[in-house]
Amino acid sequence: TVAKTVDTLRNLLNNDPSKLSQHILVNEQPVDSYILKGWSWNEGRYGVQRSLREMIDVLNKEMTSIDNVMKAKLNNYNLAKGSLVQMQRKKTGNLSVRSLVDIVTQDHFINDSEYLQTVLVAVPKNNVKDWNLKYERLTPMVVPRSSVLISSDDDYSLFAAVVFKRVHDDFVQKCRDNKFIVREFTFSEEAISKQREELDTADTTEKELWTELLQLARTNFSEAFQILVHLKVVQLYIESVLRYGLPAHYIGFFIKPEPKATKRTLATLQAQFAYLGRRANPDKLKSQSGGTGEDAGGEYQNLLEQEFFDFVLYEIPWIVL
Repeated sequence: TVAKTVDTLRNLLNNDPSKLSQHILVNEQPVDSYILKGWSWNEGRYGVQRSLREMIDVLNKEMTSIDNVMKAKLNNYNLAKGSLVQMQRKKTGNLSVRSLVDIVTQDHFINDSEYLQTVLVAVPKNNVKDWNLKYERLTPMVVPRSSVLISSDDDYSLFAAVVFKRVHDDFVQKCRDNKFIVREFTFSEEAISKQREELDTADTTEKELWTELLQLARTNFSEAFQILVHLKVVQLYIESVLRYGLPAHYIGFFIKPEPKATKRTLATLQAQFAYLGRRANPDKLKSQSGGTGEDAGGEYQNLLEQEFFDFVLYEIPWIVL
């Protein structure tokens, strides 16, 4: 859940480290500060009078709840973003494929004619001269000198030509034969207005959901990371009892190795706490592989698999911005 939430924040903020540092916070402070500057068990929220089983159930339920809320909100945002991207895509590309809503106007069309019809044709730039020479003779009943250049881009020029309705289909086929692309478009102020409103609505919805998701991800990262740390502390306690027995007079430390000094740090710790090995059951230790297994994972997985430590070790994923 923590990793998924960080990924969501990265995607929302375009993986910008400066922006991520403002949102990947625990109780409005950096992760380092939360863990390394006086961390303590949240007794107000997770009272120590609970049994271990009850405590683990509470922590897991909270983590699952956060995960479900994030999934639902992320799904809503992705749907809204997908709809917006699809609409925006229609406004991009060259004149052979893009939407013509913002390009043509009512003036480009023959209005209320029983016999005549305007045809929009996207002509490749290197075929414009060919179009001007041929369009009047592609079929009979093409209105002479009716071709009007509406717009151009790097690849195509968009022309409007007027033909009699009865030859429309033949004219379209002849255009295709000559590599001229007919754009089927019926001008309607109402339809154009509706498309613009839908785009504005989709854009507004996406921005609103983006803001909501960002705020939720920020809050849920803080909550999920705190739950994760509490779960790791419970694991540390349980494994210590299993290894060293009662009474459960143990102390835990948070240690952040310096970059590229992980092996040296682990070796120092092993030397410091080697005496603990005499208190544990060697056979049990071998079978449990030091209690580090998959629970540790992450950056130190290979190191932890290579040897057994006389102290109990769990890794809390570090967030690299």
